Amino acid sequence: MAAPTAEPARRTVLRFDRYDRLLHGLLMAAFLGLSLTGLPLLFADARWAQVMAGLSGGYGVTSVLHRLFATLLIGVFAAHLGRVLRRVYVHKELGLLWGPDSLVPQPRDVVQMAQHFRYFVGLGPRPRFDRFTYWEKFDYWAVFWGMGIIGGSGLLLWFPGLFSRFLPGWVFNLAFIVHGEEALLATVFIFTVHFFNGHLRPEKFPMDTVIFTGRVDLHELEHERPAEYARLVASGRLEEKLVGPPSPRLRRVGVAVGTVAILLGLAMVTLTVYALLQH
Repeated sequence: MAAPTAEPARRTVLRFDRYDRLLHGLLMAAFLGLSLTGLPLLFADARWAQVMAGLSGGYGVTSVLHRLFATLLIGVFAAHLGRVLRRVYVHKELGLLWGPDSLVPQPRDVVQMAQHFRYFVGLGPRPRFDRFTYWEKFDYWAVFWGMGIIGGSGLLLWFPGLFSRFLPGWVFNLAFIVHGEEALLATVFIFTVHFFNGHLRPEKFPMDTVIFTGRVDLHELEHERPAEYARLVASGRLEEKLVGPPSPRLRRVGVAVGTVAILLGLAMVTLTVYALLQH
């Protein structure tokens, strides 16, 4: 009887390096923390909000925690922006600004979005996505939008004495409204649309661990991002991106962290919808 052949080792491609994964992890922690402390402040008259605030020690402690998580988010944003600027201006990685490896929206993203909608209703083939899809770029730039609108208004409310030296009083009333409404929109969007696109859509359900392990199976890359796969093969750069599969421990940690985040996010969306229906 012939000896059984060994199962071929999985071939995986490094998609996100350790720095990217660390920043995303800190971003997750900051956003979850801001949501867990911000929603009780926004819906302070709701019974569930009072319970949540009580678990952290009351509304005074909740406000302090909210500011601490805001500081973490600002730090993560600054670290990411600093790295991008260093890669562009120091290492001359101009591909970050335009081209297939860039997160900057480009005309082909509009074309692929239209093609994708046609694919949804059976009127055409699936677009040949490259490294980043149009919805991933939307998610990415939503952070910049949020830092400008939510972060800016939050700083006004955090340091009213400083900004009142040169801003009229009505600006702070506007900031209060904008901060709450935009933060609510961001929370619902992240915990529904982003979670669905990243984890809950059928081909990824129940979770895509790539942002935790940094690795994607080679066959998955070829299927989901055929343009990137073909480009790497044609340039001879595919082999240099091949790495070993993630360790079982890293995968377990990623699944555990992702599961907690998804469950907390869905719970907060449910409470938000309930609170809005009560108003």
